Amino acid sequence: MAVFFESRIDAARRLAEALAHYRGRNPLVLAIPRGAVPMGRVLADELEGELDVVLVRKLRSPASSEFAVGSIDESGWAYVAEYAASAGADQAYLEQEKRFQLEVLHKRRAQYTPRRAPIDANGRIAIVVDDGLATGATMIAALHAARAKQPARLVCAVPVAAPESLELVRSHADEVICLDAPEGFFAVGQFYGEFRQVDDEEVIALLAAETGATQGSAAG
Repeated sequence: MAVFFESRIDAARRLAEALAHYRGRNPLVLAIPRGAVPMGRVLADELEGELDVVLVRKLRSPASSEFAVGSIDESGWAYVAEYAASAGADQAYLEQEKRFQLEVLHKRRAQYTPRRAPIDANGRIAIVVDDGLATGATMIAALHAARAKQPARLVCAVPVAAPESLELVRSHADEVICLDAPEGFFAVGQFYGEFRQVDDEEVIALLAAETGATQGSAAG
């Protein structure tokens, strides 16, 4: 039977137990907005690390905005799934979708961390977290973006994943922590009792709190 989580917070606490070997080593938790940011806050607190976001966007299928045919990071690097063309995403469509999503990413960076640069992952343990893996596309872009910052170790952490997607992302991280990869996976939300939408205001507040705590620690 598949693991069932009460909420993202419950899932994050269970992930923290699985990641306990990084506690006290000042890991950098990189959450994928928006849903994973409250999870990232819990992980950063439990592991005595820092929280930031890794900004990526899925490339949407022409037939369904919920179905990913790829993903893109802030630098413009894109991952395109092998099935993209068969899902109707030809080259012209993909170029248009990349431009649109890159613009969204630039707006989100300005919105989420307007007064600071992203926290540097160079030489650190970087833990990329999301609330689950459906196609794996978004996580692949997130791991690529994090790897480009040259962390000492790159970890992918998710509560639940489609089995084939979990295998897809393994080669992109040094370590993959997944609490369950059940057969019959349909959507991430099916494994949560409460799976509410996380809005931009909550993301901004969580990141501002992290910045304040970091600055307060530095001042002390």
